[in-house]
Amino acid sequence: MKVAFIGMGTMGAPMAVNILKGGHQVTVHNRTREKEKPVADAGALRAESPQEAAVGADIIITCVSDTPDVEAVILGDNGVIYGSAPGSLVVDMSTISPTATRNIAVSLLQNDIKMIDAPVSGGSEGARNGTLAIMAGGEAADVQRAMPVLEAMGKTITHVGPLGAGQITKAINQIVIAGTYLSVAEGMVLGMKAGLDMQKVIQAIAGGAAGSWVLSNRAVNMVSNAYPLGFRVRLHHKDMGIALEAAKELGVTMPAASLVDQLENGLIARGYGDEDLSAIARSIRELSGLT
Repeated sequence: MKVAFIGMGTMGAPMAVNILKGGHQVTVHNRTREKEKPVADAGALRAESPQEAAVGADIIITCVSDTPDVEAVILGDNGVIYGSAPGSLVVDMSTISPTATRNIAVSLLQNDIKMIDAPVSGGSEGARNGTLAIMAGGEAADVQRAMPVLEAMGKTITHVGPLGAGQITKAINQIVIAGTYLSVAEGMVLGMKAGLDMQKVIQAIAGGAAGSWVLSNRAVNMVSNAYPLGFRVRLHHKDMGIALEAAKELGVTMPAASLVDQLENGLIARGYGDEDLSAIARSIRELSGLT
């Protein structure tokens, strides 16, 4: 299958490499062109623009930072819409507004181009290992058509509903992990203030009801107060904005998510926006007098 992949960021580049490993022909484009090189070295072709990348592609994947970026690479000057053939399929794997997703799809459909939204969870590790959780929204036939490519990138692929449902599901995912990161941070700080051996504490609670991916993979960051990148604070903060806006539209109260949103805003203001999301523990440590 011929695949175009737009967006060679922390997530996109390893995802594109895994599509190559799946036996597909891949053409890549990124606004910062040098980021295309590692994927090209793995066997991908390079394109000068999203439009050029889309020419001849069966499936065009976009994985960029925010709603305006998706709108630009798909509908803007030299966008995907101008290179895609009628009958091709756009798969947006970014995390953006559900409303914007549906609006973009309407524009594409005028050119007989279909679209599904398929945001992901699993961080940079999941992108590298091809074990992402993928939440797909769209018509069943379109999701099924994309499945060979999605299976090259993800371990769990779920068709969650019509177009835009993938983005709502991703918003739910980000709300749930926000609370998990915050509660793990609070627990770790409590244990450290009590003078406990935190490796033993993590081992003890990981085997019970408190066990989670965050506890097993990020608690050590919180204990050591070092936050190597997995998923950036500022990107999760952007996702929280989408989630909270959706909650407002639907009349849903989000006290825990709102608190995490405020903590992340403070971290970004202090220059920690490019650290891993586990840096939420910085705020809890500081508020608790633990340097």
